[in-house]
Amino acid sequence: MSKSMLFLYAETPLHAGTGRGLGTVDLPIQRERSTGYPMIQASGIKGRLRAELKGKLSDKDLWAVFGPETDKAADHAGALSFGDARLLLFPVRSLAGVFSWVTSVDALARFHREAALLGQTPSWNVPMPGPKSEEDDAEAWVYGKTLKAGSKVVLEEFSFTAVDKIEVKEIGEWLAKHALPSLPEYDYWKAILPQKLCILPEDSYRDFTLYATEVQTHIAMDYDKKTVKDGALWTAEGLPIDSLLYVPLMANDSRSTEESTKDLKNSDILKKITGCGLSRINFGGDETTGQGFVALKFLGGDS
Repeated sequence: MSKSMLFLYAETPLHAGTGRGLGTVDLPIQRERSTGYPMIQASGIKGRLRAELKGKLSDKDLWAVFGPETDKAADHAGALSFGDARLLLFPVRSLAGVFSWVTSVDALARFHREAALLGQTPSWNVPMPGPKSEEDDAEAWVYGKTLKAGSKVVLEEFSFTAVDKIEVKEIGEWLAKHALPSLPEYDYWKAILPQKLCILPEDSYRDFTLYATEVQTHIAMDYDKKTVKDGALWTAEGLPIDSLLYVPLMANDSRSTEESTKDLKNSDILKKITGCGLSRINFGGDETTGQGFVALKFLGGDS
């Protein structure tokens, strides 16, 4: 089996929705059941990549990688398996440094585990939190002075005690090299990532991912009256620009019975994706209003 990690870096707000919501947001984004962290389900990742590669790959290669068209779906399964897209870095407004990429030990440990499963174990170790004290302010682990306002890190309206950790630099440098897109316009973002990375307590990280997403208001117009149509006002949630997600990819040997593709090995299947030259793609809804554009980076799989 050949394996790779696909990173998705949001260049515009990203709405991968669940349909109509019951809360204050009419169209919420997909979230994990146990943690509430934003995610994109594997079926959406697979479907969008298939649509993007239609025309770039031959039909027979496309069927070998993703499976046949619906009317022939029982013939054989696709050889490429997708995991869900999980959130790793989430941008939050900061009093110093304008914004910070926040994460948590919990999120880093999950990523470390999945990367190891794919044979891409990071060079850094997951930092271990110390004992929790009820009297102490919550800590924000940072590197350098960029995010510090005195002795504090202030994100949105919440204040944390700044604690310098060399591990933050190590993780930030690894992510800059291996997770951010290889495009030349990302040189600046790679340089600032170690200074703008902040590791928060898991409860604080969860709360930011729940309540600091983008919420956009939409309307439908009555063009004759030049007013909003009755009842045509709704809100849609999206992941903010500069969010970073990761997707595990695992390839088996071809299951196709076609003469030209039945002998494709797992490494050949994976290269159909990692070697296709994709650098940007669109995910989720509201494509016609510029939503959902992400930059791609493959780790492993001879990308």
